Amino acid sequence: MTSPAISAGSVRRRWPALAGIVFAALVAIGMANGVEQAPVLAAAATVYIGCAALQKPGAAWPIFLGTVAVITVAKLLDVDATLIVLGCGLALGVYGLLRGVLRPGYGLPLQTLALLGFGAVAAIALFVDTDLGAYLVAAGLLGHSAWDLHHYRTDRVVVRSLAEFCLLLDATLAVLIVVVTIVG
Repeated sequence: MTSPAISAGSVRRRWPALAGIVFAALVAIGMANGVEQAPVLAAAATVYIGCAALQKPGAAWPIFLGTVAVITVAKLLDVDATLIVLGCGLALGVYGLLRGVLRPGYGLPLQTLALLGFGAVAAIALFVDTDLGAYLVAAGLLGHSAWDLHHYRTDRVVVRSLAEFCLLLDATLAVLIVVVTIVG
């Protein structure tokens, strides 16, 4: 009888999930409250609308890296990136609209609604009590992880590797936010 072991093949197949967990842990280092993670929720929705507007699922990783760059620069400048990232998402949506990308329905139309919903949660979290804001961000991230799972299973809008990465990033970060909020 052999004992189950983690093989190199299983790690290669699940690298997006592992990377999502690691990225969530890195983002959470030094987190004082969950509201600080509102830009992550905004970025998650921006990646999806960007891919829908461009009609290129493969654009997911470059758009994700772009949102990471925006969030990082904003942190260095001591500015909250939530509204900046949402502005980028809206700009991508308008670009898609100007290109006439109204089909398929699960593309730009649905991703626009998602950006508005997740974006509203992220933005509202900035203006309410810190604990309530943290719980809003955590709930938004959990909701977005369900969104990621749907897109992973249907293999639409973004590449599956990004959907899997984002699913674990969002869910892990949401749990970390709740823990920090309860302990803090």
